[in-house]
Amino acid sequence: MKLIKTTEAEGHVLCHDITRIIKDEVKDTPFRKGHVVTAEDIPALLNLGKEHLYVWEKDDTMYHEDEAAEILRDISINKYMEASAPKEGKIELMAVKDGLFQVDIERLMAVNSIDQIMIATRHTNTPVKAGDKLLGTRVIPLVIKKEKMEQVKEAAGSEPLTRIIPYQKQTAGIITTGNEVFSGRIKDTFTPVVKEKLAQYGIETTEHVVLDDNMNKIVSAIKELKEKGVDMIACTGGMSVDPDDQTPGAIKQSGANIVTYGSPVLPGAMFLLAYFDDGTPICGLPGCVMYNKTTVFDIVLPRIAAGVPLEKKDFACLGNGGFCLGCPTCTFPICGFGKGTAM
Repeated sequence: MKLIKTTEAEGHVLCHDITRIIKDEVKDTPFRKGHVVTAEDIPALLNLGKEHLYVWEKDDTMYHEDEAAEILRDISINKYMEASAPKEGKIELMAVKDGLFQVDIERLMAVNSIDQIMIATRHTNTPVKAGDKLLGTRVIPLVIKKEKMEQVKEAAGSEPLTRIIPYQKQTAGIITTGNEVFSGRIKDTFTPVVKEKLAQYGIETTEHVVLDDNMNKIVSAIKELKEKGVDMIACTGGMSVDPDDQTPGAIKQSGANIVTYGSPVLPGAMFLLAYFDDGTPICGLPGCVMYNKTTVFDIVLPRIAAGVPLEKKDFACLGNGGFCLGCPTCTFPICGFGKGTAM
């Protein structure tokens, strides 16, 4: 750093904070370390008694922290996001559309393995709303070598590290199974819960069938809803291993390809997900979806709503973080439940 006259400081980077104190009125820091002095700043600095300033000597091999932060922004930002202005080497990204937020974890780790910079994100596969914060970047030193930032760009690759996938407008068909519901002995309290969860992601329930525990009837109903063109099918009830529970077998007989029957998530161990050859998903929902606030269905549904197919490995990694604590006040998805990621 070097000492220069304040009148000659335009375009230079401050090496120290400058404090303003007015007795009984104000104490603040109008100029912070790392600030780039503008022509408009000079009279204010002189009014603060600063005839001289310590500034960084300009070096064509270095970036100012805010310049470097813009590079971190550019390797992270994608469609449906907006960025804050750089300040003290920091930039944040916010969502401008509801959707599923995803992070390329492997490339993010590669970037964060480089010294002097950092990017901190929300968990991948988190449902977000417009206005939600997504991530923050920070350049650690006041200035950083351009060579270092070239390493960052190389580690990041050609595609942004994160993305938002908007929810697709979809329709759903619900098949309610159970002799007790079909006969009218008990009220169907499952379907309203599922409809409400679907509606949160813009999925409209256009078909609903109530059946007894009859394998052939359930298979026929699944095929009928498929022919009607609904975008997804949810089967409620009959998902355990009791002899009368026919739903898993019916889903298999319908021609759907089962991704998983069972998940390392509590509540939600008996969940089933399958896809037809054209990509239409069908879910077998265990009873916990009806009476627990948050279950595996709440983890999976945002991905279905965004049109993101799930594989067996996507479920295997959910065991890490797949135990819901049943908090008195549920804050999902702002909690650790369902945040397991493959390594």
